[in-house]
Amino acid sequence: MRGATRIDRIAVPPLLREIAAVFVASGKQAFLVGGAVRDILRGERHVDWDIASNAAPEDVMRMFPRVIPTGIKHGTVTVRYKKHSIEVTAFRIDGDYGDGRHPDSVLYASRIEDDLSRRDFTMNAIAASLPDGRIIDPFGGRADIEKKLIRCAGLAEDRLNEDGLRALRALRFASQLGFEVDGELLRAIRRNPAMILPVSAERVKTEFDKIIASARPSVALLHMERCGLLKLALPELERCRGVEQNGYHSFDVLAHSLLACDYAARNGYKQTVRLAALFHDIGKPAAARLDGEGALTFYNHEAISEEITRAIMKRLRYPNAVIDETALLVREHMLNYTDAWSASAVRRFVRRVGEENLNALFDLRRADSFGTRGAEPPPNLSLDFRDRVSDALAESRALSLKDLAVDGKDLMEAGIPSGKLMGIVLRRLLEAVIDDPALNTKEKLLETAMKMAEAT
Repeated sequence: MRGATRIDRIAVPPLLREIAAVFVASGKQAFLVGGAVRDILRGERHVDWDIASNAAPEDVMRMFPRVIPTGIKHGTVTVRYKKHSIEVTAFRIDGDYGDGRHPDSVLYASRIEDDLSRRDFTMNAIAASLPDGRIIDPFGGRADIEKKLIRCAGLAEDRLNEDGLRALRALRFASQLGFEVDGELLRAIRRNPAMILPVSAERVKTEFDKIIASARPSVALLHMERCGLLKLALPELERCRGVEQNGYHSFDVLAHSLLACDYAARNGYKQTVRLAALFHDIGKPAAARLDGEGALTFYNHEAISEEITRAIMKRLRYPNAVIDETALLVREHMLNYTDAWSASAVRRFVRRVGEENLNALFDLRRADSFGTRGAEPPPNLSLDFRDRVSDALAESRALSLKDLAVDGKDLMEAGIPSGKLMGIVLRRLLEAVIDDPALNTKEKLLETAMKMAEAT
């Protein structure tokens, strides 16, 4: 094992001391492991606790009144204690990883050091003895945390071959923690990026979500590009590299998209805005054309980008609601507003995108603007349009059929039968009210509806 064991102590929370006392009373050992120890050593708060023990799952189920066999096949159970859920896993050594994802067998071990030797990175291969908080660090993980370095516990090639997702996890940690990635680890990923191919879409999505949620998503995404992972995991995005943009833009499409995504992350924009910032121009490689003067154009790229965005997010198993909102932002990101828009045109735009999506769309516009030259957009960006939206909605908020002063029952009583004709009339009434809000009274709409029905 690399690195000298460093002995130190962490402050153990009272609840963990209570749980540890149950193990001690049963003659068993308990160690806090994983991300909790890493984050405590980084000075960060961590509320999810994982315990490793020489107690078998059956022992743990006898020791505590409420235990859920969440992963008993791999030696893991979940203890419910005072409204907390704590995963407890028996010391184990994993067998060979025949599929590059899961161990073919799991053998219980007798020492915490054996258990730590199977973990991915040195910063995650640290344990704290319970209840005293004594640190066990056989791979020099604490020193790597101090150096802000992501390094494998053992040979990088071995750790990555065991589970192809570890390559993506390493790069995700770089974005999430602001750490550097060890050179040998990067070289091992570059030698075999195809290790990610057997990994399920759901597991890739989990890591991708954490990258997008990090302070600088571009750190991981650029590492992915350089190591060959981006071409395999997100080939549509990788194809944006080298697609230059004439005129207003200073960067190629990929660099622009990464800058926009980082800006959205830095400003705390929500998940769909960050995703849309990354994907909003992903259709430009397919839309690229030379005009008659030899200039590169990207007409209709927003529609192509929406289509590609939907395909990527479905492939990664995103919920439909997240896909729909992200795709809408991508489709509408151009926001070609001018002062010439009438109040009715503004209301039609709001109706199309949804009033609930306006703030997200304005956030995306700021991120997109930053990505053009890497400069902070003006504070008043979209301010004129925001004012126009406020004015137009103050005049009328009738943007859907339910906002009309009449409904289907009123039309039936006026003599218009339910069915196709009624649907046509209601939709035309809405368009008329969007143009002229003064029409939205029951008397005027019924009069207009009868004329529309007769003319249809």
